[in-house]
Amino acid sequence: MYLEDFINYIKSEKRFSKHTITSYETDLNQFFNYIDAEYQITDPKDVSFKLIRNWISSLLENNLKSTSVNRKISSLKSYYKFLLISNYVDTNPTLKLISPKSSKRLPVFVEKDNMDSLFDKDFFEDSYEGKRDKHIIELFYFTGMRLSELISIKTSDIDKVNSQIKVIGKRNKERLIPITFNTLKDLNEFINFYEIENFLFVEGNGKKLYSKKVYRIVNKYLAKISSIKKKSPHVLRHSFATHMLNNGADINAIKEILGHANLSATQIYTHNSIKKLKNVHKQAHPKA
Repeated sequence: MYLEDFINYIKSEKRFSKHTITSYETDLNQFFNYIDAEYQITDPKDVSFKLIRNWISSLLENNLKSTSVNRKISSLKSYYKFLLISNYVDTNPTLKLISPKSSKRLPVFVEKDNMDSLFDKDFFEDSYEGKRDKHIIELFYFTGMRLSELISIKTSDIDKVNSQIKVIGKRNKERLIPITFNTLKDLNEFINFYEIENFLFVEGNGKKLYSKKVYRIVNKYLAKISSIKKKSPHVLRHSFATHMLNNGADINAIKEILGHANLSATQIYTHNSIKKLKNVHKQAHPKA
């Protein structure tokens, strides 16, 4: 099925993230299993548009979310595009595929008062782990950076002169995120006190933090101040963007800080801001 060639292609040439590569590989293996089990097909040349449409229908019948289905379609389209340019196939059966419409869900975020209380109250222990965890939460919430970006930060990525941090975003795109003077000062004290030389955030044994550990750290502290179901680093990213907009920040500036390729990805946060304005208007209007 040329899967190994395709994975090498998106890894070395397209430079997709590890998470995206894993997702693509999982999606394609699911598709291969389906066509083998249902049609005894093992050659991608024998796959037709109708067959792919049947696979998509089966996914929807099993109540798979449209967002997940759309990702699988994207994986399959990328795969067949690669096969075509590599001359492994003569036609692309995914060209006529139409992705099912997905309802736009508003980003989940933590209320500003709750975030303020997390830093005002003594939730973080006076130890390396406690201080590290506080800086992790702060950087997520104060900069809106992604999980993969945060765990890859090195001390050399912190620009002390210009108060900014260099991160490597999706598809290895580098960007600079501004930080406040107080954040920079606290980070410098943290780095100097614990003599950190390489990765900014590490385990007690000095090894680089892994994603699941950061998830647990974020979940632990958000559970102390919020009842929202999802308590992840991305929720802090959503909170950053929503609170920035509510405070009057320019949406284009937020787009650059978040590292969005298109403004449409950032505009989703305006819905939360509009929702808040409606609530304020409803409560304060004399005719309400």
